[in-house]
Amino acid sequence: MSSNGKVAVITGAGTGIGKRTALLMLSEGYSVTLAGRREEPLLETKQEAGEDGDRALVVPTDVGKPDAVQRLFDATQEAFGRLDVVFNNAGFGAPSVPLEDLTYEQWQSVVDTNLTGAFLCTQQAFRLMKSQDPMGGRIINNGSISAHVPRPNSAPYTSTKHGMTGLTRSASLDGRKYNIACGQIDIGNAATEMTARMTGGVPQASGHTLAEPRMDADDVARAVLYMAELPLEANVQFMTIMATAMPYIGRG
Repeated sequence: MSSNGKVAVITGAGTGIGKRTALLMLSEGYSVTLAGRREEPLLETKQEAGEDGDRALVVPTDVGKPDAVQRLFDATQEAFGRLDVVFNNAGFGAPSVPLEDLTYEQWQSVVDTNLTGAFLCTQQAFRLMKSQDPMGGRIINNGSISAHVPRPNSAPYTSTKHGMTGLTRSASLDGRKYNIACGQIDIGNAATEMTARMTGGVPQASGHTLAEPRMDADDVARAVLYMAELPLEANVQFMTIMATAMPYIGRG
């Protein structure tokens, strides 16, 4: 199939924003490594891409485990020879319960995937991107609106997304000498399986429960592609893309 010669790794590529971004990048000629915990959704993404799926590599990966992440990047290098873009997208939240009722295991599982996973993938990307010719590449982190403000009962998710901002800034600085650009996209209420409950009402800071508007996840995918397509001399450091009327700006 026709290729633009660029290679991307996308985590959480079996569902939601990761899936929509993977399908768009494949349609634009990228070769894409599809990473996620479960193989079946990744295979479905590859199949949905049709003939473009010939440029998709499925690598089931628990991004919270260093050995699994190393295998992911080794497989990408072996299959495609280089790496141009990483989209650190994998993430989930703990149950919406009072902070004092969270278990250690619930906290740790969110931290392992959302923050440690992004760090491990960034580390492997650095190692590959600085050693290839031409040197360099781009890392895009999924920060979420929760990188700025929390929802009620969301301490693990919000903490990891605030941490993602620190990782983005550090990687952006440390990557300069290797021609590696790093930016963050903060997403609010994309219409995916993860946000389906919002149409029926979710808790607000006021104590009320209200339905919230959502936006098409393909609009997010196009924003990620825009960031990915910039020359390495330019970088979107932070982008916020959100459902226009969601309760974030002002009092909602």
